[in-house]
Amino acid sequence: MTGRTDAATAPRPVTPGGILAARLAEVCERVAASGGQDDALLAELRELRDLAAGLDPYVEAVTTPESPALAALARRTREHDWDALDGPLEQEMLSGHVEGQFLRTLVHATRARSILEVGLFTGYSALAMAEALPADGRLVALELDPGVAALARECFAASPAGARIEVRVGPAADGLADLARAGERFDLVFVDADKGGYRAYLDALLDGDLLAEHALVCVDNTLMQGEPWTRDGADASPNGAAIAAFNAAVAADPRVEQVLVPLRDGVTLIRRVA
Repeated sequence: MTGRTDAATAPRPVTPGGILAARLAEVCERVAASGGQDDALLAELRELRDLAAGLDPYVEAVTTPESPALAALARRTREHDWDALDGPLEQEMLSGHVEGQFLRTLVHATRARSILEVGLFTGYSALAMAEALPADGRLVALELDPGVAALARECFAASPAGARIEVRVGPAADGLADLARAGERFDLVFVDADKGGYRAYLDALLDGDLLAEHALVCVDNTLMQGEPWTRDGADASPNGAAIAAFNAAVAADPRVEQVLVPLRDGVTLIRRVA
């Protein structure tokens, strides 16, 4: 996405469910406008449209509300002029309410005290997890873009939980290597960075002994808008091809076991078994 985004501009659909709902709405409009249509077919299409379009709003409505600090961060992300920062950044990269609450729940369930995030963006997921950490808990976030890291730090400063977050700017591979050399280990890791780097980041976590015993690794966007099962070869985008390759590699890796949760654009939970 390019250009100014104001508060009234809704994000474009970037999840399989959102894309399906938008496509069904377009089909309904075309059929209704075509004339001479089958009324029963149009009614069924509209039912399918409503089924798809209502899922995400319903899930959000029955999920624990986000904190005021997270709501403010999300609002600032939506209203930000992304042309002011270098790089392919857009508001749709925000993890958002439901995924943020999912990550908060994982922090509580795993009793994590040390968290690593690879890929920060404006910090919604980091702040959501930090809010669930104990008072002496710590989250290290690796972010390549200094501009977006600065924006995240400003948002963190408005929340008491923000003091638990340490932002390190630079390539994720370098940051992971530094953490491994320092002997750091993490209870929970959230990966949401460049998709082409996912395989290397997982290998760095496993080979660099960065995972504490019983650690959980969460990897975002592993459904990648449905591309891994709807496109292949030249039809796939670079991100779609990268995610398809990553998913296949994880499924074949004897060191880990995993489950892909169809939440938002897909979250894969991975734990080491060997």
